[in-house]
Amino acid sequence: MTNRLYYEDSHLTEFPAVVTACEQTKDYWKVSLDQTAFFPEGGGQAGDSGYLNDVEVFDTHEKAGEIWHYTREPLEVGTEVKGILDWNKRFSRMQQHSGEHIVSGLIHARFGYDNVGFHLGEEEVTMDFNGPITREELAEIEAAANQVVFDNVPILISYPGKEELAILDYRSKIEIQGQVRIVTIPDVDICACCAPHVDRTGEIGLIKLTNVQAHRGGVRVNLLAGDRALGDYREKEASVKAISVLLSAKEALVADAVERLKQENFRLTGQLMTLNRALIRDKAAAVPEGSANPVFFEESLDADTGREFVNLLTARCTGIACVFMGNDETGYRYIFGSKTEDTRPLCKKLNSQFNGKGGGKPEMVQGSLSGIQEEILGAAQTFLRK
Repeated sequence: MTNRLYYEDSHLTEFPAVVTACEQTKDYWKVSLDQTAFFPEGGGQAGDSGYLNDVEVFDTHEKAGEIWHYTREPLEVGTEVKGILDWNKRFSRMQQHSGEHIVSGLIHARFGYDNVGFHLGEEEVTMDFNGPITREELAEIEAAANQVVFDNVPILISYPGKEELAILDYRSKIEIQGQVRIVTIPDVDICACCAPHVDRTGEIGLIKLTNVQAHRGGVRVNLLAGDRALGDYREKEASVKAISVLLSAKEALVADAVERLKQENFRLTGQLMTLNRALIRDKAAAVPEGSANPVFFEESLDADTGREFVNLLTARCTGIACVFMGNDETGYRYIFGSKTEDTRPLCKKLNSQFNGKGGGKPEMVQGSLSGIQEEILGAAQTFLRK
C-alpha cells in the first residue's frame, strides 16, 4: 500500500520516496513508491504527471491499493527518488474540482437536483444535472458560487465512521465501499470525494459558468475556474478589442455594431439577389431558343437563384442545363436540370473526377465539387457531346 501524501497536504509539490516495484508493459513502465504526492486518476479527476528524479511521469493510476506512476524509463527497486509534481496542472485541476463542488452543492440546495455526470477535462469541466436550469437561474448560481469564493471559507476533509455516515446528509455519485472521505464546504456542500482540493475557497479565484444546454432529460453545465477562467476572459477580451478596432466601435457596444453590420449585410444581400435575378433573366433570354446543353459559371449566385436560372434555361434549351456557382479557390456548387435527359450520370461523372458530392432526381441534381473552371467546363462539355 502506497502512503498517500496528497491527503496529508494537497499542496505538496516535492517529496522523497523509495521505489518499491517497477513493472514493464508493452508501451511503458509502471513504478510504485513507498509514498507519493501524485494523485491517481479518480473521482472524475485525471492522474498527476511530473518527474521522479529526471524520469518523466506522464500519468498515475491506482490498482488494488497500489499507486502506479507511468514512465517511459525503468527505475530500479530500492532507488531513492525525488518526486516533483507538474504543479500548475495539479493546482488548476484542484481549482476546477473545488469549483464544481461549490456549484453542485448550490444547485442541489436550491433545486434538489443531483450531479449525475462530471468530467474534468483538460480545457473545461462539464456537470450533468437531472433537472432544468434556465440561463437566468444559472447566472444566479454563478453569482452565489463566486460569493463563496470571495468569502474564502475553509474546505474541510473528514473520515466519518459508519454510524456518523449513516445520519450524514451528503452527496455521492456512486456507492462507496470501505472508508468514505467527505469533503465539506461549510453551508454549501457535503460530498464524498477521493480527490485533492484547495485548502480554502479563495484559492479558486473565480468561477465562470459558460454554458447550459439540455442533456438527457436534464442539463449540462460548463464550468471554468481559476486560471482557466482568467485565460478564457483574456481570449474574449482580445476578441472584443479586435472587433472594436475593426468596427470602430466602443468595446461595450460591439454587439450593437455587429447587429448593425448584420442588418446592412442582410439589406445588401437582398439587393444582390434582386440584381442577380434580373441578370439571369437577361442571360437566359439571350440564349437562342432550342440551344443544346448550356453551361454557365456564376460566382455570386445563391442556390435559389441558381435553381431559377436552371429552370429558365431548361424552358428554352434542349439537353442538360448546367450552372456552376463559386470559384476555383472556394470550390463550386452546381445545379443541373433537364426536361428530357437524366442528369444523374453527369453528376456522377463530375463528382468522381473533381472530388464532389451531390445527387438528386433525373430532372435535377445539385451538389458541390472542387477544381479549375476550365477543367470542369471541359469535362462537362465532353460528357454532354456524347
